[in-house]
Amino acid sequence: MSYFDAIFLGILQGATEFLPVSSSGHLVLAQHLLADFEQSGVLFDVLLHIGTMVAVAIYFWSDLTGLTSSLWRRDEASKQQRFMVWLLIAGSVPTAVIGLLFKDFFIGLFERPAIVCSMLLVTGSLLWLAERLRNREPSRKKMTFIDAIVVGTVQGCAIIPGISRSGSTIAALLLRGVDGETAARFSFLLAMPAVFGAALLSLKDLDYVASGTLVPYLAGTIASMITGLFCIHLLMGVIRRRRLHWFAIYCWVVGIAGLILL
Repeated sequence: MSYFDAIFLGILQGATEFLPVSSSGHLVLAQHLLADFEQSGVLFDVLLHIGTMVAVAIYFWSDLTGLTSSLWRRDEASKQQRFMVWLLIAGSVPTAVIGLLFKDFFIGLFERPAIVCSMLLVTGSLLWLAERLRNREPSRKKMTFIDAIVVGTVQGCAIIPGISRSGSTIAALLLRGVDGETAARFSFLLAMPAVFGAALLSLKDLDYVASGTLVPYLAGTIASMITGLFCIHLLMGVIRRRRLHWFAIYCWVVGIAGLILL
């Protein structure tokens, strides 16, 4: 893998992981178009996701430290933060179950660009529906265990390339009446244990990676982290302004174009 391929895919991952347009779908299509691209297993893809999760940790550092310290603090704010920890655990369970049971099936879909394009159409439809229904009733900031389980299940299904993880999980919470900023914040935090688990499962691919390839892999990971930081900030602004429908249109255009061209 060349440095150009690694950095280009890292920037693409950083932009599309947080903007609700499916990072895995864009990576599959881009890798399909890069004639000289080659990787062992899905290790490179997982490393790019780790780069974006580092961006999440940096951006939401105060949230993470608050959630961690709430486990031994006894002030009033810690009660709500401990409840959020339990919500994240509850949401991680269905994601882990789906990922472990259907991992091989989902990985096989990464070789089928037509499936990716079709799923981009699904992502666009979810975003459009969530934005339209969101405007009809007041939203709530407090989440429930049912919200967490629903969004964890949706996140598990979002392993399918072309289904945006951030887009589908945020859309699911919006459809359940959760406030947009609360939905985005929970979506990003919920992704961290899922990506960490996927990284552990992909460590076996290290044995098949040439030593000279690890440096481009690292370059791509850093590129995804830097781009991701910028795009988290951008998406939070988009959600506050209720502009998700523009990403729905983008997903439809890319999905239809991909089906025609590929």
